[in-house]
Amino acid sequence: MNEILHTTHPDSVLIIDFGSQVTQLIARRVREAGVYCEIVPFQLADEGFERLNPKAVIFSGGPASVPEPGSPRAPQSVFSSGVPILAICYGQQTLCQQLGGHVESGHHREFGRADVEILKSSPLFEGVWEVGKRYPVWMSHGDRVTQLPDGFEVIGTSPNAPFAIAVNEAKRYYTTMFHPEVVHTPDGAKLLSNFVHEIAGLKPDWSMAAYRKEMVQKIRDQVGSGRVICALSGGVDSSVAALLIHEAIGDQLTCILVDHGLMRLNEAHDVVAMFREHYNLSLKLVDASDRFISELEGEADPETKRKIIGRLFIEVFEGEAEKIGGADFLAQGTLYPDVIESVSFSGGPSVTIKSHHNVGGLPERMNMQLVEPLRELFKDEVRALGRELGLPDSFIGRHPFPGPGLAIRCPGGISREKLEILRQADAIYLDEIRKAGLYDTIWQAFAVLLPVQTVGVMGDGRTYEFVCALRAVTSVDGMTADFYPYDMDFLGRTATRIINEIKGINRVVYDVTSKPPGTIEWE
Repeated sequence: MNEILHTTHPDSVLIIDFGSQVTQLIARRVREAGVYCEIVPFQLADEGFERLNPKAVIFSGGPASVPEPGSPRAPQSVFSSGVPILAICYGQQTLCQQLGGHVESGHHREFGRADVEILKSSPLFEGVWEVGKRYPVWMSHGDRVTQLPDGFEVIGTSPNAPFAIAVNEAKRYYTTMFHPEVVHTPDGAKLLSNFVHEIAGLKPDWSMAAYRKEMVQKIRDQVGSGRVICALSGGVDSSVAALLIHEAIGDQLTCILVDHGLMRLNEAHDVVAMFREHYNLSLKLVDASDRFISELEGEADPETKRKIIGRLFIEVFEGEAEKIGGADFLAQGTLYPDVIESVSFSGGPSVTIKSHHNVGGLPERMNMQLVEPLRELFKDEVRALGRELGLPDSFIGRHPFPGPGLAIRCPGGISREKLEILRQADAIYLDEIRKAGLYDTIWQAFAVLLPVQTVGVMGDGRTYEFVCALRAVTSVDGMTADFYPYDMDFLGRTATRIINEIKGINRVVYDVTSKPPGTIEWE
């Protein structure tokens, strides 16, 4: 059985995803306004609408062109429900087309900053924007609405988007050609807050205290008298999940830390020491490093690595469940970004991003259900829940480290020697970050051992050794990331230590890649 644990929220918002790269930011803004929301791809919007029974719906932007045959559409059930709708960019276009308006291609494209002039007052920007003034917004469109449906009027315009804001106040339909969810629209978060509070009438009662109370009861209801084994990695996600489940069911929970040989230096020892010293959890350490590395050795394909690791995790947990007399549930720290990225709206490559998680369920042979109490939370919300549960800030602020560990920080074929070189380099890098007082400023940092070797001169001799790449990113929710701007003194000091102290590396580079919504892991 692979039943998924869901919470129910009487006041919620459904976000229909038409494929925009910034759909997740809509969800972040709505939750920041204290209202629960979920994202569903447009193909599953009917099902999501029925399950969630939302009090309001938001249509996201998207890359498709409404006039093209087969382009995405919103389900009729949303329009028939009478709930208020906010439609953004592509969402505006498909809403207007579906309700009798007209959308055309070939008009002047608009990507970037624009100024919207407010023509008439509206609850959407009450207390934010004034009639007759202009305000900066962020546009990203090639098509545009050329005829509005009956009952709509223009209340905001820009030079290249004559219908920049068009509304039907009677039906509570609000549409914008610009993106209020991005920071480049300075007042966008306030507009979204007005939509959920003033227009939809939802209360700002989404909090981690309320989530904790509700989820504890949900876990008890799901588990009953059954036994749960929890995949504890020592990271923030699995640790918060373990503490929440332990609060709900006590000694029905057994936590298992699998040392797969892909962890950071001394990670397994430190995690076990911390949990056994500070928390009254049943925790078992399983050394499966030889098993994992033997199967991974020589494997270069990143997706194959993930699948091997995921399969071996399941096999280890099956064996451990038998040793304790069987288990009915497997708990893990799956987050909402894992879920979002695993149900790509297009069925494209993003569906493999979280393939090492069992987001879609477990193998039927396990005869277990998944318990995933963080499945509806973003990373920053998990940290807030951790504080609610009493975890110290020093632990909550730990950098995330993926389940596949060093396996995906070692592109190309894996070997024990390369893993050990990488482990030592990674430890030096993090040590220098802490010494510089930067650890809490950076969201995630790690070293990567590149699958190339270069000739170098060290002293009076030549070397032929690996190149080590360093990465550090800033982020809030784990969906977007930007590189951290180190000064050259720090990079020089860190690179010198790595090259001098680790035999096997003769060059260090810094990765300055930024990431849009999606994975921020190195593959």
